[in-house]
Amino acid sequence: MTKYDLPFKIKLVQEYLSGQSGYRLIADTYGVDISQLRYWVASYQHHGVSGLDNKRGAYSDEFKQQVLRHIAREGVSDRQAAALYNIRSIGTIGKWRRQYNTTGESWALKPPHKGGTQMKMPTKHLPKTPASDETRTQQELLDELAYLRAENAYLKKLRALIEAKQAGSAADKAQVIQGLRPDHSLNLLLQITGLSRSTFYYQLKAQTVGDKYAAIKDKILELYERHEGRYGYRRITAALRHLKTVVINHKVVQRLMRALGLKSLVRVKKYKSYAGAVGTIAPDLLQRQFEADQPNQKWVTDVTEFKVNNQKRYLSTVMDLSNREIIAWQMARRPVLQLVTEMLDKALARLKPSEKPLLHSDQGWHYQHARYRKMLEDRGIVQSMSRKGNCLDNAAMESFFGILKSEFFHLKRFDNIEQLEAGIEEYIHYYNHERIKLKLNGLSPVQYRIQVLAA
Repeated sequence: MTKYDLPFKIKLVQEYLSGQSGYRLIADTYGVDISQLRYWVASYQHHGVSGLDNKRGAYSDEFKQQVLRHIAREGVSDRQAAALYNIRSIGTIGKWRRQYNTTGESWALKPPHKGGTQMKMPTKHLPKTPASDETRTQQELLDELAYLRAENAYLKKLRALIEAKQAGSAADKAQVIQGLRPDHSLNLLLQITGLSRSTFYYQLKAQTVGDKYAAIKDKILELYERHEGRYGYRRITAALRHLKTVVINHKVVQRLMRALGLKSLVRVKKYKSYAGAVGTIAPDLLQRQFEADQPNQKWVTDVTEFKVNNQKRYLSTVMDLSNREIIAWQMARRPVLQLVTEMLDKALARLKPSEKPLLHSDQGWHYQHARYRKMLEDRGIVQSMSRKGNCLDNAAMESFFGILKSEFFHLKRFDNIEQLEAGIEEYIHYYNHERIKLKLNGLSPVQYRIQVLAA
């Protein structure tokens, strides 16, 4: 029989409990027996990591008889019993049964060697069984009967919880005990479950109080769905604080999102570059100073490419560095000069006669073209260019393209190029008006611009 180490078992159990895969898929993927996998899951749910450990010890005669009596009385399988009693091998139970059935004597269930550490019973303070029923008093028989009845009722409910993948926690045990209290002694139920009286009452009180974060969880889910999974816990926290009615720590939001199974779908991308030479058309006047006090002081621009079903679209944009707002954009099938000039016309139309921003770009051929440079010169716009091959000199614009692709393009599926174009238009509006930036005090670019102009 193949031996599996503890980390391997934990990995398979956690993959099943995450709900992403079923027993059959996991068993086929990792080449394990499906019944063995079911046993690992049930054992982990009932006993935690210790239920998957391969450490062995000798089992007492009393313990073996208790297991066999429970199987006969409840009609459970050997696999279920092994999980409930934390028995390392399912085949061990069959061996005990064969020994007992062959001899008919309890001594046949004793360990074949001495000196091993006896395995403790899963229950506490079980009434000891005398050698002969004739020697026991009526009260002893009644006590054992009451105990076995309570154990029977508890294990039935516990088995139902295991099948629902909820067994094992103190809260679940307390819930089962509360349901059985009208028919059984609380002391006996506590003995069977191994719960202390204080733990039982604490869990009972916690269940009656309810979830104090229920309303906040609803808000978190609403914000997460509204922004289509683009927000992590930091932006969710900022959005909650802007509601004015919610004051909450970001660590609490992180914990609640983890409990809800929510995390940002966006993958952070890092740019790598080298320091190239400064171009001859225009110097690098921006010098990576990507901040501006007022709108229309510093602009950055660039072109990026998208591809859907072997069709390409090129997007040209201009960003205002005062609030990272996309103030103009244009799309085209090919990266021709008209793509950039039409976009520039839209941007220049926003300026007052007195406004003459610095416009920074890379050394793309569009920005070196005489027509483009003439448009800037006629409007009094100062041109600035990155060093050759150094995208970090235009990092603000590159960052927007990275956000656009990670939060929109890579999370969607497009049947045609028209869906892509409509989606880009919709996302840029969302980026400008709704998507908050932590550097803008938790406001969107448009909200921040309005606030600055009002001040």
